Amino acid sequence: MIDIDDRILSDVKHGFNIPPKPELLSALQTELKSPEPDLNQVAKLIASDVATAAAVLKVINSPSYGLARTITDIRQAVMFLGLSSIAKLVTGFLIKQAFDQKKCCIKLERFWDTASDIANVATLIGQKLKSKVPIENLHLLGLFHDAGIPAMALNYPDYIKVLSAANRNYDTLLVAHEEMHYRTNHAVVGYYLASQWHLPKATCQLILRHHDATLFEETMEQEHLLTFAALKMAENIVHSHKRFVAAPDWPFMKAQVLLALELDEDDYQDIKDDAEELLMV
Repeated sequence: MIDIDDRILSDVKHGFNIPPKPELLSALQTELKSPEPDLNQVAKLIASDVATAAAVLKVINSPSYGLARTITDIRQAVMFLGLSSIAKLVTGFLIKQAFDQKKCCIKLERFWDTASDIANVATLIGQKLKSKVPIENLHLLGLFHDAGIPAMALNYPDYIKVLSAANRNYDTLLVAHEEMHYRTNHAVVGYYLASQWHLPKATCQLILRHHDATLFEETMEQEHLLTFAALKMAENIVHSHKRFVAAPDWPFMKAQVLLALELDEDDYQDIKDDAEELLMV
């Protein structure tokens, strides 16, 4: 893991508009930092926002979790998942609500649909791994990893042109197109946003480096390695499903992803088939 230098963030911090952290998330994080967080208070905070509560129940009762019974209220959800995991689900929902379509030059509904698909497929992959990784980590990273894209679309009226150019030119990653035009990229912006929202440090680092294949060559905790590999596999599966072509960085990462996840080509195809069934629902 690396610590990003303040100089790298200088352009982002100076005059760059990012969505502020919602009050609900601030209150939730404050409660979780207390010496003895109150489960009932956490449930009460989440239940106070009808949309957030409904979204949490929808996610926890989705096929991704495979629960034997339906969770019907927030207190049950908090008891089942635990405080840390429920906070991650809430954070993932709130990031989707934080951007104003009227101020954004890309179609946010389409963007978040894709992010949700990646989050759900990453969760599916996590359930099938021999070495387990918390699926809430995968869901949060799946939703948040590209959050720098709508943030850039919020700040640069011509960003849609850069995004379109990257979609036409698969030989150059989107981050390279962004650097040429803006001297920053969505991974850096996403890292800054995640940091301002006080996401876990490991999640912030994975957001920063989610297009960096050299991450596989570094020593890191097994959980973080699996989370990163599952994200890249999910990205490719969703990208292939929607666009009938592999994700631009998949050819450079596929071997390392499968090695990290202890999967062979047949395992990969089996998971891909299951994921595509999920995406068709």
